[in-house]
Amino acid sequence: MNQKLEKELQKELEELENNDLTRTVDDLRFISSTKAIDKNNNEYLVFGTNNYLGLTHHPQVIKASKEANEYGTGSTGSRLTTGASFEARELENNISEFKNVESTLIFNTGYMTNLGVIYALTKENDVIFSDQLNHASIIDGTRISKAKVRVYKHKDTEDLERLIKIEFEESNNAKNSNFFIVSDGVFSMDGDIAPLPELVEIADKYNCTFIIDEAHATGVIGKTGKGTVEYYKDKTGIDLTDSVDLQIGTLSKALASEGGFVCGKQVYIDYLINKSRPFIFSTALSPATIASANAALNLLKENSEEYLNNLNSNTRLMRELLTNAGLNIVDGETPIIPIIIGPADLANQISKELEKEGILVSAIRPPSVPKDMSRLRLTVIATHTKEEIEYTAQKIIEIWNNSR
Repeated sequence: MNQKLEKELQKELEELENNDLTRTVDDLRFISSTKAIDKNNNEYLVFGTNNYLGLTHHPQVIKASKEANEYGTGSTGSRLTTGASFEARELENNISEFKNVESTLIFNTGYMTNLGVIYALTKENDVIFSDQLNHASIIDGTRISKAKVRVYKHKDTEDLERLIKIEFEESNNAKNSNFFIVSDGVFSMDGDIAPLPELVEIADKYNCTFIIDEAHATGVIGKTGKGTVEYYKDKTGIDLTDSVDLQIGTLSKALASEGGFVCGKQVYIDYLINKSRPFIFSTALSPATIASANAALNLLKENSEEYLNNLNSNTRLMRELLTNAGLNIVDGETPIIPIIIGPADLANQISKELEKEGILVSAIRPPSVPKDMSRLRLTVIATHTKEEIEYTAQKIIEIWNNSR
């Protein structure tokens, strides 16, 4: 028994508790896309989920899951051994068609997708340029790669180009190196959108491989929910699909299931099938999990106008109510609405007060966000009702005013 380590761990836990940074797991059971109950059967409105289109409880998604269970509750192995279900290939083809790309490969989680793509593609002499506020899975993927990592200021394309020029000038092995630019499409904590046209221009100029993480963009932005590429096509009329080498995404947010995916040019996908260790050595997703995501994607494709209109109108309503009340809302247009509180203990306090009112909103604290930038991370989804949004906004405003 390592008593020394136990004491060190206990000390660190006490420090977290003293600074209101302790994380705990609260058990919930969702009874609808917007409501959940706890183990005591208390009911809550949930405004902290990534279920952007509310499809987790759609009858067609549940039906697809039940029907796929007829083929077994698990895949029984990796896809390169025994776990290559028909459902997986169907979903991959469907994503490829939706994203208008050559090929797709699904992984067990969005997190593992980023790890599996980044450190499979990069080598020791390569350089990765990563946005300062990229998701933890991107950060971890760069850390375990053998490549050199340069972090550029958030969405600052001038800083990105400056760092690229330095690497070209200082590296004696520039001709033997590959450069990679990796960015979130929609950033998970602030909900802002990456400057895709400028990033693509820099990638083309310096012959960089460009990878964008669409976890919070697919099903959320763009006229039909295709994500960041479509969002900018709607604004500029220019289709940047072919300028993005790889799009990474998740099945666990707008697509109402579990897992991740990477899509893009065929050569990348073929290479990952042969070289990405998280894909090669992980048991494949179950048929039911994959079928659920495929059903959700089909619903999005068939009803994109309805879902996106509902999501956008709900987002505008919540932002308007909170902004008009004077709360410190990070400006934006996505359904991720950060309410900047400041101190971690105050963010915790407000979250707990909302829970007493039957509303669940996550308090986000360091290290997920910088010190003194703790916040309530509010997410609005397409199936929230106007009454649910107005009630929640009212309670947030009341509790905030009483806390000052």
